Amino acid sequence: MRIVLILTFLLMVFGCTNLSSNKTESNVNVICEWGTQQFDLCQFNTREDMIDALIAEMTLDEKIGQMTQSIWHNNVTPEIIRDKNIGSIIHTEGPTPGPRAIDWINKFDEFQYSALQTRLGIPLLIAVDAVHGQNTFEGAVIFPHNIGMAATRNLSLIEHAAQITALEVAGTGFNWTFSPCIAMPQHEHWGRVYEGFTEDRDLTTAAVIASVRGHQGSNLANRNTIAATAKHFIGDGATDGGVEGGNAVMTDELMRERYLPPYAAAVDQGVAAIMVGFNSYNDLNMHKHTHLITDVLKSELGFQGVVLTDWNGGLRFGEPHEVINAGVDMAMQPGNHDEFMDKLKLSVIEETVPMSRIDDAVHRILTMKFSLGLFADPFAKRELSLSVGSKAHRAVARQAVRESLVLLKNENAVLPLDPAEPIAVVGLHANNSGLQSGGWSIHWQGQTESYAGATTIFEGINSVGTNVEYAEQGCYADMPAQKAVVVVGEDPYAEGFGDSDELWLSDAHKALITGCKNLGKKVVVILISGRVLIINEDLNNSDAFIAAWLPGSEGAGVADFLFATDGFKPTGKSPYSWPMTFADIPIAPYAEHALFKFGYGLQDY
Repeated sequence: MRIVLILTFLLMVFGCTNLSSNKTESNVNVICEWGTQQFDLCQFNTREDMIDALIAEMTLDEKIGQMTQSIWHNNVTPEIIRDKNIGSIIHTEGPTPGPRAIDWINKFDEFQYSALQTRLGIPLLIAVDAVHGQNTFEGAVIFPHNIGMAATRNLSLIEHAAQITALEVAGTGFNWTFSPCIAMPQHEHWGRVYEGFTEDRDLTTAAVIASVRGHQGSNLANRNTIAATAKHFIGDGATDGGVEGGNAVMTDELMRERYLPPYAAAVDQGVAAIMVGFNSYNDLNMHKHTHLITDVLKSELGFQGVVLTDWNGGLRFGEPHEVINAGVDMAMQPGNHDEFMDKLKLSVIEETVPMSRIDDAVHRILTMKFSLGLFADPFAKRELSLSVGSKAHRAVARQAVRESLVLLKNENAVLPLDPAEPIAVVGLHANNSGLQSGGWSIHWQGQTESYAGATTIFEGINSVGTNVEYAEQGCYADMPAQKAVVVVGEDPYAEGFGDSDELWLSDAHKALITGCKNLGKKVVVILISGRVLIINEDLNNSDAFIAAWLPGSEGAGVADFLFATDGFKPTGKSPYSWPMTFADIPIAPYAEHALFKFGYGLQDY
């Protein structure tokens, strides 16, 4: 290990004079100055010539290796990277490389160095599910989930958040993120509602444009950019019953009118990758949907990037040849890449998969690597590790929090709060950054404990107010405060674990609200949730009610909202319609009979 890291360091210092330069393009001259290539790229004049020459030189095993993504901490070692010619790795859950950003960079540079020692020296794509900031690294800035970002209606802020995410992702050793999710969720039962921006097509389209621009910048080869991924193609948020990975039944006319435009916009923006969904479209799983992947996405929309599977997608929904022939270019195979590679190779030998399909997939993957500048500058951007979790980044996330909050009710002059008045802050969710952040926060399913670098809602309120009491268990008879900020909501979840029929607050959380109300307190409810819930009773028992969604690491943004810091006025508008009763679920977009319509939000106190 030590020898490898020393060699890596020496190569970085002496082997590439341009490693710390601020390049704007991956050109032949820069590539030729990088000295680790086993195959001489310098004899070719254009990038296209280089890619064609590499493909012509590659064996079938090397091609299939490029089409395979595995998970670094499961069963992948530097030796396996070399021996199997693995083209990409992912980190999502499990052991981490260490507590510091530089630990992560050192680990991923070790894997990158192994890829460069293969016969052709093709660098690695290193991917992460950074869906609301670099949410796998404890100490990074975690933004509100997309549902909250859409509530801001601030497209420049969405783009800025994506820019910061790109910096912190690159600053922890990655060059690719599986974001943004542009699902347009249609069913409140679905456990991934918060990953999508909104039920609205046009707002979703505008948000994906801003997000792709933020992640990818003007040129993917810049040191402060990473590859983005639009997901999950297509209809993942429209399954019957809101079932994760279920069946989306619709006409092609509806698909084209409602669900395809955000993907067309992503393609127009040059998004590097598109991930297909676990779901089926009219009974055919998307991983095998040749018409939608090849005919519509690639041919009709002209997508030139990489289409990849979701988790274990190369084997989960059928044989590899079915997925690859449908138009998928890369398979995410955590812990079972050998099976996928062996089966795909046999399919090519038996001519079930034509070599032309393999070559097209590899061409797209190599193009993405050249676009990222990896052939000229393969190692992690070490200087960016210093910015991970910085005050400047947290300030932007704090702005996102306060602009994302939607004021649903404010009566009896309860808001804004006065910093000098006694205030009680109630509930476990009020003082726990894990609970306020939701799924995909440090861990895949989130966590119920606070994490490093974050500010809880209580801590934010306590930093402004001069007489603040934290009452986790609720209000009590002789409590001095006459105003209670009661923070309630859902516990963290992700994917199918969040599919639920219980779309209301728990009895314990309802009791926190009624307990304070029955004691004569003025009650401000802050709802932490990844979707709209049935809140009629809770709304009636409150004086003010705020939909806070999943605000992430910067709980002080909630305090800015409550105290109207620096003259702040509410700006958030609901990205979804709110059901009046459980029978209304799924509530149609823009429903007239909604408790609160799409776009609702009080804009003053």
